[in-house]
Amino acid sequence: MTKELSPDMVRRTFDKNKLKCKSSQDVSPLEDIVGQDRALKALKFGLEIKEKGFNIFVAGFPGTGKMTAVKSFLDKLAEDQAVPPDWCYVNNFQEPYEPKVIKLKAGQGRVFHKDMTNFLNETKINLPKAFESEDFAIKRESTIQKIEAERNKIFSELNRKAEKEGLIVQSTPMGFIFVPVVSGRPMTEEEFIALNPEMKEDIQKRRDKLNSELRLVFRQLKELDTKTFEEIKELNKEVALFTMGHLLEDLNKKYSEYPEIISYLKEVQEDILENIPLFYKPNVPQAPVQAPWAEELPFRKYMINLFTDNFNLSGRPVVVELNPTYQNLFGRIEKEAQFGMLTTDFTMIRGGSIHKANGGYLVIPAEELVKNLFSYDGLKRALSSEEAIVEEAGERLGFITTKGLRPAPIPLNTKVVIVGNPMIYQSLFSLDPEFKELFKVKAEFDINMDFNDDNVKNYVSFICSLCSKEELLHLDSSAIAKVIEFGARLADDQEKLSTKFADIADVIREANFYAKQDKNNVIKDLHIVKAVEEKNYRSNLIQERMNEMVTRGFYLIDTEGEAVGQINGLAVLSMGDYAFGRPSRVTATVNIGRGGIIDIEREAKMGGNIHSKGVMILGGYLAENFAQDKPLNLTARLVFEQNYEGVDGDSASSTELYAILSALSEVPIKQYFAVTGSVNQKGEVQAIGGVNYKIEGFYEICKAKGLNGKQSVLIPRSNIQNLMLKEEIVEAVKEGKFHIYSVDNIKEGIEILTGIKAGEKGPNGKYPEDSIYGMVDKRLRTMAEKMENSPDEKEKKNNH
Repeated sequence: MTKELSPDMVRRTFDKNKLKCKSSQDVSPLEDIVGQDRALKALKFGLEIKEKGFNIFVAGFPGTGKMTAVKSFLDKLAEDQAVPPDWCYVNNFQEPYEPKVIKLKAGQGRVFHKDMTNFLNETKINLPKAFESEDFAIKRESTIQKIEAERNKIFSELNRKAEKEGLIVQSTPMGFIFVPVVSGRPMTEEEFIALNPEMKEDIQKRRDKLNSELRLVFRQLKELDTKTFEEIKELNKEVALFTMGHLLEDLNKKYSEYPEIISYLKEVQEDILENIPLFYKPNVPQAPVQAPWAEELPFRKYMINLFTDNFNLSGRPVVVELNPTYQNLFGRIEKEAQFGMLTTDFTMIRGGSIHKANGGYLVIPAEELVKNLFSYDGLKRALSSEEAIVEEAGERLGFITTKGLRPAPIPLNTKVVIVGNPMIYQSLFSLDPEFKELFKVKAEFDINMDFNDDNVKNYVSFICSLCSKEELLHLDSSAIAKVIEFGARLADDQEKLSTKFADIADVIREANFYAKQDKNNVIKDLHIVKAVEEKNYRSNLIQERMNEMVTRGFYLIDTEGEAVGQINGLAVLSMGDYAFGRPSRVTATVNIGRGGIIDIEREAKMGGNIHSKGVMILGGYLAENFAQDKPLNLTARLVFEQNYEGVDGDSASSTELYAILSALSEVPIKQYFAVTGSVNQKGEVQAIGGVNYKIEGFYEICKAKGLNGKQSVLIPRSNIQNLMLKEEIVEAVKEGKFHIYSVDNIKEGIEILTGIKAGEKGPNGKYPEDSIYGMVDKRLRTMAEKMENSPDEKEKKNNH
């Protein structure tokens, strides 16, 4: 049944007396106010289940507050959970290119780092003191003297044997030689040359006899040198161990529950004892002054790399990585320039977000993750292997072949939450087989929630929370009512509220600015209205210019009078941040033929597939209603006049059908009407999108050309629940300056547009002659007869 809508049907208002917002009001956490029970239930399930692969993808459109809600939910969940362990990298004294990793209780990593730093500093101070002490000097001198005595004894024995042969031992740069003795003194070289051959031969025989003794002495002296070195070394070790032994003993006792640390401390002790000259270099000339980093360089191998420090955490970590590049996510191995070369060591291993979140939760925006393919691939690898590895991306891909560090992997126990729009989820799910194995939980955020008392309370709670958190002026009850109505407007539904809290928050922030300009202590309804209007004004330049083209006659739109085969259709143009309704003139022409309904937009390749489908449906409707007793010998042409950017969607299919019925019946359509709605083959008018924009777009044109009290919009009845029109239009409807009608089917619509009954078939299967459908049927019958009696048809029959 045709019905004109009353003012209370075109916009849902809210009783401001039910609302209250005070700075002292208790506010709920964001996760309790966004109206996303389904998503939060899925999120909770994904976080509680421990099995592998149950990571979470939170899907939702921008502005629904999904990232804020997820972060808030995780923070609340994590604060009561156990803090994960610390991780430290230490030197691998056997394989320096493969640093070891040590796991400690939360907060103990920092303590261990401090203890080892103190140990190193004390060792660097105490060892030189010990080696410079009088006690060490006495022990060292005693050891050296003892060995020197043995050396002297060996030389004395050798000299005795040489003297017995008339020779003495002399030391030369070439080593030890035997020299003949003459008159108690060594023979000179000139004297030796002057000797006769027999004497030379005799001396040489005596030398050869003693050479075997000399070789034995050499071995003994070498053994003595080795013995000296070993005994001095053992003495040094004894002193060093005595000096740092109590420090190591304290550390061993303190970290007795960590076998890895006990083993590491033992390796540190052995390495220090083997490298005592690092700490004490006696009798070494003063070296030039070095940079501090150069002086500390040799001691780095005893330092601790506190890789993951959870000292300050009170629960599990929640890490949000907004820029998930490979290095930000998986860490890096830094390098520094030393003496013209780039070098690195285990102290320059730096963790990424996945290491900081180990034992907790890692949140990543999907849009940023898929931009970094190495990151996405690395994340899948880490989740599959349950290990976090620090390595260069180039090394992983085989692009880098230079020798570098290969740190030990760290066991990974992180729940990953990817936040993104549904299109990314569908693409990854369809194209990547590994994705569905690693992200088995989908938590989907809705863009709307039910308009009920509970969610209204949640809206109020959100408003109060925002005002308190950002130190904005609070809203009075009238302003809150306007915000709630704005939420319904964003949802395009009287029974829903939008969950696009980003847009709602922006309106409140802007209203706060205007309230402060007016020197008010609260935000009022007029400030909310102004914020919405000013936001639209900043973006509606294109709409104003198009409306101006209508008023100046460049763009032909009639808002009064009548015309045959002509009607005002409605479309929505979106400019990204702003959408508005645009009226378009739709015309139809008919003639005898077999072309059917020709969509000029499609023929010109300016029509989309959905629009073409809508046009084809019109043929089915005409055939069912008018071609049961005769052929449909019709060629009808439809076009959106002055349309240069293309058409898609089926929301104008009812409009086009009205134009065809008018052209066939030759009954004019009232041009002060604009129409929207799709139609099916049975003539039922179906719901469309953007109904508020469409009505407001036609109203703006009518207002610009002058309201005459007749202008109206015809919409599907099923779209009444979507009406949240501007208050200006509500007032115009209330004053009778503008009208909105709803219809269920084409017959109801054509009656409103023409003022003539559509007509129903009688018992004889005929429509009343004075009805629209009767006139259409008569016209189609006449066209069929003319077609049948045309010369071409008669010739075809004769030929047949």
